[in-house]
Amino acid sequence: MKKPKNTDEYISSFPPATQKILQQIRTTLKKVAPKAEEAISYGIPVFNLNGTYLLYFAGFKNHVSIYPAPRGNDEFKETLSAYRGGKGTVQFPLDKPIPFNLITKIAKFRLKENLSKMAAPYKKLERHF
Repeated sequence: MKKPKNTDEYISSFPPATQKILQQIRTTLKKVAPKAEEAISYGIPVFNLNGTYLLYFAGFKNHVSIYPAPRGNDEFKETLSAYRGGKGTVQFPLDKPIPFNLITKIAKFRLKENLSKMAAPYKKLERHF
């Protein structure tokens, strides 16, 4: 597959059933972070906010993935242990229901992380006034 120009082109390169799931993930992420901008990075869709990535998502033959997954966070350890993936990824098999509520929870967690990183420089400045 050649590098897609945008998220629509990326999604359209998959079979219809996978397209539907990827579109639902996209919609879920848009609802959580409506101000985030869509882009293609490393050949897959990403939502960027405040100059940094919020979440990537990707489709594969047998699963869809989101990155980064908060596997090291206590709030997610047990839930994410049920899914394959690396240190910062989670794979949702296509032959099982996709847990969009979990994707929403991860997206909200990442959004909170992103916003707190944005506030950090201002908190440092506040100490000087």
